Amino acid sequence: MSWLIENKEWVFSGIGVSVLFFVLSLFKKNFGSKQVQKSGANSTNYQAGGDINIGSKHDK
Repeated sequence: MSWLIENKEWVFSGIGVSVLFFVLSLFKKNFGSKQVQKSGANSTNYQAGGDINIGSKHDK
């Protein structure tokens, strides 16, 4: 706590705030968010955390 008080000008300057938000974003990524998908009756649904390819290259 004393370090924070001694370095309050640096911590609350632009650089300190940027570093703080970067560290907080790392924690947020570790906890992640759950994907939720709602679908209707007789529907085909695809869900992915990234890119998804449906079909093959020969379908074109």
